[in-house]
Amino acid sequence: MTATLIDGAALAREARRQIAKRAADCTARGLTPRLDAVIAGAEDTPARVYATRQAQTCSRVGIDYALHELSGHCSEQDAFGLIDELNEDPDVHAIMIHLPLPEGVSTESLQARIDPAKDAEGITPTNIGNVLYGRSELAPCTAAASLRLIDSTGIDLAGKHCVIVGAGPVVGRPIAALLMQRQATVISTNKHTRDINDLTRTADVLIAAAGVPGLVTPDMVKPGALVIDVGVNRVEGPDGQTVTVGDVDPGVAEVAGRLSPVPGGVGPMTVAVLLGNVVEDAERTLRARAAPAEA
Repeated sequence: MTATLIDGAALAREARRQIAKRAADCTARGLTPRLDAVIAGAEDTPARVYATRQAQTCSRVGIDYALHELSGHCSEQDAFGLIDELNEDPDVHAIMIHLPLPEGVSTESLQARIDPAKDAEGITPTNIGNVLYGRSELAPCTAAASLRLIDSTGIDLAGKHCVIVGAGPVVGRPIAALLMQRQATVISTNKHTRDINDLTRTADVLIAAAGVPGLVTPDMVKPGALVIDVGVNRVEGPDGQTVTVGDVDPGVAEVAGRLSPVPGGVGPMTVAVLLGNVVEDAERTLRARAAPAEA
């Protein structure tokens, strides 16, 4: 058996086409969607490269991009001050933070400082809490992207046995909550889980989100299972060059029925989900502005 690959890049292209239409509609109504991103550190960081690419992607779909600079040696209070300014600015409706942050600046504290209504990544405690309670679909982008890829296969999740390898607060746990909203039976595992191979082999849907290269091996996978690889790990290849690999061993493709690979799977869709959130934030702002006139 050779797994059918889930083409996240193609799905993301279609998502971006829809996002561009919505962004154009917002602009026609007087508000161009804009992503305000915060970055800290020197010019040659991977985050800086990602920010440059992000600006280009935003431009292609009609989203403005504003990058706000913090010193690589800034204090936590400096970082808080910038987020507070963005929260209070009526022209800002979507905020995200590029990582890593300088030493002494808590990632969790700074992310929690973002106004939940302007949270482009869906990572504030309020938004994650709403997902856990089933009150919102604004989940962290990677979790939402994983569900989009699962949905693209047409699988009915009700009653399906889903196992998640990895229980991180912005990936593994939100994915579990989203799957439970679909009436799936969910098992979340972590590094202390006993007999994990026995659990993963029961999964109709197996999601690898531990951040460990090649952690999920073929013997851990039920034949014909749907496998979503969320891992993004930079490792040294045989030729000495750095390459990106997932948490799923390539041999899993000989056992699984459908597989979301790395690269080309969850990653492109995660970017599309972020862009969609930016447009949704703009649409929400337009609705709020129109509400007094309609009243």
